Amino acid sequence: MLGNHLSLHLIALAALAPATLAPLRREPERDGLFWGGLLLALAATFALAAGPALAAGHWRTSFSSALWASTAMSLLLYGLLCRVESAAWKLSPLLMPYLVVLGTMATLWAGAEGPPLDERAPPFWTMLHIAIALVTYALLTLAAIAALGGVLQERALKRKRPSHLTRRLPAAAEADGMAHALLVSTEVVLGAGLATGSALLYLERHRFFVFDHKTLLSWLAFLAIGGILLARRWWGVRGRAAARWMLLAYLLLTLAFLGVKFVTDIIL
Repeated sequence: MLGNHLSLHLIALAALAPATLAPLRREPERDGLFWGGLLLALAATFALAAGPALAAGHWRTSFSSALWASTAMSLLLYGLLCRVESAAWKLSPLLMPYLVVLGTMATLWAGAEGPPLDERAPPFWTMLHIAIALVTYALLTLAAIAALGGVLQERALKRKRPSHLTRRLPAAAEADGMAHALLVSTEVVLGAGLATGSALLYLERHRFFVFDHKTLLSWLAFLAIGGILLARRWWGVRGRAAARWMLLAYLLLTLAFLGVKFVTDIIL
């Protein structure tokens, strides 16, 4: 049973390979090979994230499931971004290896089970909050990747020595524009997530706020993202300085979404 379970994780991990290797071609393009690899990765990760939950009749709360669900949502939103932003596909050399790391971690902890969902709240509110949390984390993942791509391009331009990697990334201005748009979307969705989280907490415990690590880190991430957006609007802060703060916000949200779950489900 465990062997079959682990084999599903290994298959999903292997399905990420084509989308990871496609941007490494000598002349990569947004062609059928790119879209085919992306669709294969999305189908495999989505099946692993949602399949067991549908079979069991309830959402699985394990650390591994959270990683696969985050990977699947990141791939879904990335595919949509590639449809509307002509340069977004060039982020693949940064995004896909990172998702492989997440998939590897999910595979390593495939056997660890999470606590059962609290069933005191209506299932609709619970699933809505989970969906918003996944979208939020995926959006900020893409924003952080775009910001990192912009920083690497800026550094290469200043040194006048483009690398094999930077030649495949979007231009600095394109990466900065995508990072900003994704960050605005993240702030809106994260705000909705905090609101649904408060509503869910009230339905479960008749309280709107609990001072715990997840709530505190989520609010800090929300404030950090808001600060970045205001600094960009009022003082024109962008580039490397904005990227540092964006990565800090991503770290805070990672600790809130995955870090707390790793501590409670794996360590404790």
